[in-house]
Amino acid sequence: MTAAMGQPLTVGVDVGGTNIRASVVDGAGEVLDTVTAPTPQSARALEDGLARAVRELCARHRIGAVGLAVAGFVDEDRATVRFAPHLPWEDAPVATRLTERLGLPVILEHDANSAMWAEYRFGAAAGGHNVVLVAIGTGIGAALLVGGQLYRGSYGVAPELGHIQVVPNGRACACGKRGCWERYCSGTALVDTALELLATDPQRSTLLAREVHRDPDSLTGRRVAGAAQDGDPVALDVMADFARWLGLGLAAVSDIFDPDLIVIAGGVSTSAPLFLDDARDHYAQSITGAKHRRLARIRTAQLGEAAGMIGAAELARAALVANPDAVSAGNPPC
Repeated sequence: MTAAMGQPLTVGVDVGGTNIRASVVDGAGEVLDTVTAPTPQSARALEDGLARAVRELCARHRIGAVGLAVAGFVDEDRATVRFAPHLPWEDAPVATRLTERLGLPVILEHDANSAMWAEYRFGAAAGGHNVVLVAIGTGIGAALLVGGQLYRGSYGVAPELGHIQVVPNGRACACGKRGCWERYCSGTALVDTALELLATDPQRSTLLAREVHRDPDSLTGRRVAGAAQDGDPVALDVMADFARWLGLGLAAVSDIFDPDLIVIAGGVSTSAPLFLDDARDHYAQSITGAKHRRLARIRTAQLGEAAGMIGAAELARAALVANPDAVSAGNPPC
């Protein structure tokens, strides 16, 4: 138990395609202990690895429940992973199987929802009422808070904002459609836009241009952002295009949800000084009825890479408090 908060310690696990990160989190959202391990490639091995990570933490702390943050479709009961593009689960009752193995209540949550909940309880979304979180990394993840509650949709998969089509017959997307928002507003999009700009004007001679001409495959979104920070003209044009798409997308999202707060999260958010002010301007100019309505505040996330773990742990704690008698009929705890 946490002496200061009088609430059970819980474990939040970020189940990524490359690594598993599991943290003990207290009732104030503080990370007390963390273990990491590579993500196994089979479903059984992955569940073995998750159980091993939780048991390692259980050996050092008294744990009440476990929350898993998963990048994929989680069913409405938060017990089954329907599909996860980078994990070996499909229609897998992961929560039930791990509950039986660990003797602890286990819940699942979409990773963007987990991050949203962490930011709402302890970070940038605190005090928000209707909040949209847009996590911009390789693609776009999103979460929606309505009246202080996570909105998951009827079947647990809402909201897939990154796959709203913004350009008919535009850039191909891994989801199978073309012209999705994340294809113009993500770390991957920074690379694609830079390559397109250089292809239309191959004579441009900047440091970034010369690097791309030497090795086009070496370009990354982080490199584009770094070049923009250094004042590279091509990179600055790329960031301006990114800011425009971010503002236009946020205006469309606001036309639908009318939030009071938007939180920008994900790896690209660390470069926010390069684009956020311009994005706010595009948002304000593009939203319907801008002169006759209040605009959402737009902030960057505060909790960084730990947000998914903190949010999953906090959601597991809430489920445990709501049902304190939830224990496994199988093994003793951990």
